[in-house]
Amino acid sequence: MSTPRRLTRRLIQLYAGLALYGASSALLVRCGLGLEPWNVLHQGLAERTGLSIGVVLTIVGATVLLLWIPLRQRPGLGTISNVLVIGLAMDASLAVLPDARGLAARIALLVTGIVLNGAATGLYIAARFGPGPRDGLMTGLHRRLGLSIRVVRTGIEVSVVLTGFLLGGTVGVGTLLYAVSIGPLAQFFLRVFDVAQAPQGSTVVATGSPTRAILRP
Repeated sequence: MSTPRRLTRRLIQLYAGLALYGASSALLVRCGLGLEPWNVLHQGLAERTGLSIGVVLTIVGATVLLLWIPLRQRPGLGTISNVLVIGLAMDASLAVLPDARGLAARIALLVTGIVLNGAATGLYIAARFGPGPRDGLMTGLHRRLGLSIRVVRTGIEVSVVLTGFLLGGTVGVGTLLYAVSIGPLAQFFLRVFDVAQAPQGSTVVATGSPTRAILRP
């Protein structure tokens, strides 16, 4: 694939993945059976502030991005786009999605949301435009503290879930199902959507092995 075509495909993947991520998160909100760890926090803050969950997601993403400065992390196009696009897509989806009625409909929304979230993760990470702000925070702390990615990720996500729950965020079976299934789903979709790296010497915006990414927005 030529470099212009590769870049075009990567850009399409990036923004399609980010938009789909926001939409899939909206499905999890509507099912009411539990949210992804960071969205438990976002929902809790939205309940307390009166802001939409998408706006809160954007504000938190921008705040986390500021924490990259002392960690000496460098954002890419995907990092900035992550902050701006997911919240907008989530609020737009919530504006048109009705509340689910009945347990069967809620379970269907939950499963659909998780699978689409995995596909969205594979799309935008495989585009290789840089990690999301929360991903970079985890990898930055990993480098600074010398702890494993698993320990840092678990510590952060337990903290945000507990904080979000205390603020009024939704924790439930969906939170647990998301936690155990998103890794395998995202890994599968990373292979499906992977874009071959450009030949040496070509111009790219950001690179890096997508298989090492932490699977959070």
